[in-house]
Amino acid sequence: MGMSEKFTIHAADLGSINATNVGASDTTNTVADVAGPTVERLASGAHRAVDQMADVTAQAAEALDAKGGQLKYLQAQWLEKSRVYVRDNPVKSLGIAVVSGFLLSRLLSSR
Repeated sequence: MGMSEKFTIHAADLGSINATNVGASDTTNTVADVAGPTVERLASGAHRAVDQMADVTAQAAEALDAKGGQLKYLQAQWLEKSRVYVRDNPVKSLGIAVVSGFLLSRLLSSR
């Protein structure tokens, strides 16, 4: 058998090739019909999960925003109380600052 005979397509072979193509096409359509609902179910579940994560993230952001506002309020309150204390007790405040600075320098000094 020569080389050209190996690659020659005969008319009889065309019928079987066409039948094979039709069978493969039917199989592909059947698989697509069966897999379609499963893929849709998975996609729907993924969308629900993403929506839930977005809701949780939004709630966390709102909670952090509220806590941030509370901390800013506490900071402003503490600062105002400190100003009032220093204004009312300047000598005592200076003594506290000197002692605190001395203790801090002793703690941080490298001996």
